[in-house]
Amino acid sequence: MTEDHDRAKYQAGDAHGPHQVSDEQTIVSSDTHRENRIPPGQSRTRKWPVLHATIVPEVSKETWSLRVFGLVEKELTYDWPQFQTLPRVKVFADFHCVTQWSRLSNLWEGVSTQYLLQQAGILPEAKFVICYGYDNGWTTNLPLEEFLSEDALLADTHDGREINADHGGPVRGMVPKLYAWKSAKWIKAIELSATDRPGYWEQAGYHNLGDPWREQRFG
Repeated sequence: MTEDHDRAKYQAGDAHGPHQVSDEQTIVSSDTHRENRIPPGQSRTRKWPVLHATIVPEVSKETWSLRVFGLVEKELTYDWPQFQTLPRVKVFADFHCVTQWSRLSNLWEGVSTQYLLQQAGILPEAKFVICYGYDNGWTTNLPLEEFLSEDALLADTHDGREINADHGGPVRGMVPKLYAWKSAKWIKAIELSATDRPGYWEQAGYHNLGDPWREQRFG
């Protein structure tokens, strides 16, 4: 099944451009309009490489849940059936890994981060987001405004197929304008915080923001 999945993800031809997105409802990430869509120090891959910080956790749809908490007006918890009833968005975006590969023209589908946090209600003192994964307490930190980008979402499909466990399924974060480690795989919780708290890779020496266009790989 993994072999078939990887074959389906191989991009045989040129990367699609934003003008080829036929669905007018699809959110097109602004970075895809750049004349050169590959950031400095990166090279295009036609595959979808698999990289993990630690392990691939076993998270089924039956056991998966998402918690939104911290500096919010109303704490929220969703199980898989509840998550599937939320309004859906599609996002056309490029994807840049800190290990210097870029996969262009990805089509993500899921739930907008803007929508989720609107439902929870953002308290004025909230400035940062801490995302938690199911993999051994893994976290990453983002400025609130980056997490609320129009093209940011919690995705459960990629290029029309469910996201498998190797790539962070059943649900992963996706913040296309930052390096991929900021897009939490196997996401289980979102915390809004007044203070910044560096996560797994940030504590290991990665940059606190991770903007690929400024080559913010290491801090």
